Amino acid sequence: MQQNKEMRMGTEPIGKLMISMAVPSIVAQIINILYNIVDRIYIGHIKGVGMEALTGVGVTFPIITLISAFSAFAGAGGAPLAAIWLGKGDRKRAEKILGNGVTMLLFFTVVLMGFFYAFEKPLLYLFGASDATIPYAVDYISIYLLGTVFVELALGLNAFIISQGHSRTAMIAVLLGAAVNIILDPIFIFVFQMGVKGAARATVVSQALSALWTVGFLVSRRSSLTIKLEAMKPDFRVIGSVMALGISPFIMRATESLVSVVLNSGLQRYGGDIYVGSVTIMQSVMQMYAAPLGGFTQGVQPIISYNFGAGNFDRVKKLYRSMIGGCFFFAAGATILIMIFPEFFAGMFTNDSALIALVGKMMPIFMCGMLVFGLQQGIQPTFLALGQAKFSFFIAVFRKVVLLVPLALILPLKFGVMGIYYAEPISDTLSAVVATILFLLNIKKITSMETLQKIK
Repeated sequence: MQQNKEMRMGTEPIGKLMISMAVPSIVAQIINILYNIVDRIYIGHIKGVGMEALTGVGVTFPIITLISAFSAFAGAGGAPLAAIWLGKGDRKRAEKILGNGVTMLLFFTVVLMGFFYAFEKPLLYLFGASDATIPYAVDYISIYLLGTVFVELALGLNAFIISQGHSRTAMIAVLLGAAVNIILDPIFIFVFQMGVKGAARATVVSQALSALWTVGFLVSRRSSLTIKLEAMKPDFRVIGSVMALGISPFIMRATESLVSVVLNSGLQRYGGDIYVGSVTIMQSVMQMYAAPLGGFTQGVQPIISYNFGAGNFDRVKKLYRSMIGGCFFFAAGATILIMIFPEFFAGMFTNDSALIALVGKMMPIFMCGMLVFGLQQGIQPTFLALGQAKFSFFIAVFRKVVLLVPLALILPLKFGVMGIYYAEPISDTLSAVVATILFLLNIKKITSMETLQKIK
């Protein structure tokens, strides 16, 4: 039965298959983003301190993002490789990749917790906290860090479930945690009057449930790839392959942390807490629309990887064309909607009229580059699905490290606080153009038997 579930990725009609794989992943991504979004919505409406509390939680975003980035090292790096080897018919190799992925996630947990607890307060000030917002930032992140192992396992291993064709099971893992988080948030924050600490506690409990569901499935007979102790023994050749492919999604997420630091510290320097709060809201809105895109690509990626591994190159071409086109049109449509109604989206996170007015003015500027950025959001996961680490890595680094961070540092020297808002659309547009050119020049060679045989 499990083999039939995998084989359908190479035989079932593409449209039907994409829907069956992508819809559960889209739902899962939307639900997953609710962890942080719901926290911010409730926190932003805490009576009397909502803006300061929301801004304080916002400056913890670089830490939260970096934790999830390390889960991508093992999950987003290992799952496509596992799918490729399933397509080649080597289940033992695929399980070795899964086992070493678990070992990597547990190692990352220990390192991350030790580092962030040791340097918690200095880092939060570096990330844009002020004396008014630091208490809320410390209250939230000190508790959140206790659940690091749950974040790593839930996010990192979920991709391995999807790689087998079990999108619905992966969705349930996320749905379970998010539903509990939505229920517990108002109870802990308002009923028990825990404030920001209550939001963090609700998040840890919900992530623990997601992790238990995910691990439980991967050690059961329902999973065609199972976690085995012998497969968890570090194999540095396997780890090297996983990290080579995982470095791109890791950089994508880790540089989100770097971007947040640069934006928040710059906004604090040139504007103040209200400007930091505005970007907290705008980044939250960007996450809301990016979640369906992430789910769509996460659902389609294993189909591309499986067919690439099986040498079905015509099928691969149809799949990546559909994925890139879908990403472009959805991103453009969602961006237009956000640019037209910025105050509506700001009102979801705060009652502060000054903050809503600021977001209403800045959101159309900050978001306009996303009109074309859907191209990159489809191209990068295509490179990942085809095992092309170097291209995916370059695209990730180019947008944020080469463009966004320097622009966010240089433009304010001439334009003041507005320069920070200009940096985002400029980098989004330029990186989408470069990604598209890179893709068109290389895709024909990549989808060949010669390239497939080089993947180890």
